[in-house]
Amino acid sequence: MLEEKVELLKRDIESFAAIIEKMVENGMEGLVRKNKAMLQEIIEKDEPKANSYEIEIDAVCTNLIAQFEPKARDLRSILMILKMGNDLERMGDHAVNIAQSALYLIEQPTIKSFKDLPRLAEMVNKMLRDSINSFINIDPKLAKNVCERDDEVDDLRDQLLRDLIKQMTADPGIIERALHLMQICRNLERIADLTTNIGVDVLYMAQGRIIKHHLEERTA
Repeated sequence: MLEEKVELLKRDIESFAAIIEKMVENGMEGLVRKNKAMLQEIIEKDEPKANSYEIEIDAVCTNLIAQFEPKARDLRSILMILKMGNDLERMGDHAVNIAQSALYLIEQPTIKSFKDLPRLAEMVNKMLRDSINSFINIDPKLAKNVCERDDEVDDLRDQLLRDLIKQMTADPGIIERALHLMQICRNLERIADLTTNIGVDVLYMAQGRIIKHHLEERTA
């Protein structure tokens, strides 16, 4: 009975992550295509849906712990799902921030073709997808790979920020638009950080390895 309920929770986490992935994807597409309706849908429909998922997952996890008093692996799985629900909700908040910046930008003249910004979003979404798969399949190798890719996201973000600073220096008239693009970069990087948290937790659950503080030292 408990095992079946935990499996259902895993399916809920997959569905929740798919919503977040779509929010990020549509945020980029809405920006590139200057599609206001797509961006507003992220804020008005997708975010409430994401919030509802977190509330439901939180309630189910709490009830399972109270009802079954799970031990060992079952308890670790439930606690991890509880934490993942919180991380995914925070990712949804960052996706909303991206949509809000995009809503401003689509009403302004385009600064410069930022071909690497959608690529950054694709990298982040791939990390998210793989982190969820690493949890569902208890795949520590994939989880470790997700953690390692966080450096690639940071490098591309830094490159984009440097380019924006150069453009602002050359043309102060674009500062406000450039700052919104910087915010989008930072929000994508924060989603990648939260995704890395999932990979770290999978490694701990699968191997008993704690690498969180090592990652923090490496990126400090």
